[in-house]
Amino acid sequence: MLTALVAVIAMVSVNAQDGQTAKGKWLVEANTGFGGGSLAHSANTGFGLVSIDGETMWAIGAEAGYFVMDDLAVKFGLGYSDDSYNSAFSYKVGAKYYISSMIPVQVDLTGASWKDVDENPMWLGMQAGYAIFVNDNVSIEPGLRYNLSLNEDFTDVGILEFRVGFALHF
Repeated sequence: MLTALVAVIAMVSVNAQDGQTAKGKWLVEANTGFGGGSLAHSANTGFGLVSIDGETMWAIGAEAGYFVMDDLAVKFGLGYSDDSYNSAFSYKVGAKYYISSMIPVQVDLTGASWKDVDENPMWLGMQAGYAIFVNDNVSIEPGLRYNLSLNEDFTDVGILEFRVGFALHF
């Protein structure tokens, strides 16, 4: 059963992704994060909702990219997050490369703008996963992401999380 499921996913991926990561195409993504601080770094361009000890934190955002060459997209993202202490506008710039048009790896710089603070957070992000193309224009991209803090003042040096991305390809 598991072998059949993997074979079907692989066939769908190979058949549907043909040309979706080609030069000149566009990519629009929405991501969710689970695990080690999905919202903890407060520089989030994805969707999230976390409630810890009666405090609720939420985030909303999206990313877009343009394929400057086959399988390589330059990306930009915007987001907004809020908790009971602070709110932040977030931004992300980076690049995403699809190995064999199916295995996305991404490197980016993510930052946030907080009100009334001396230093705003900045993160170097690295992400890898697998693109499951469900049709010609939609992929689901589960993967792992690691955010490395570039600031001395923030206690979370690195954050590892499981992400599920939903991408539209035009």
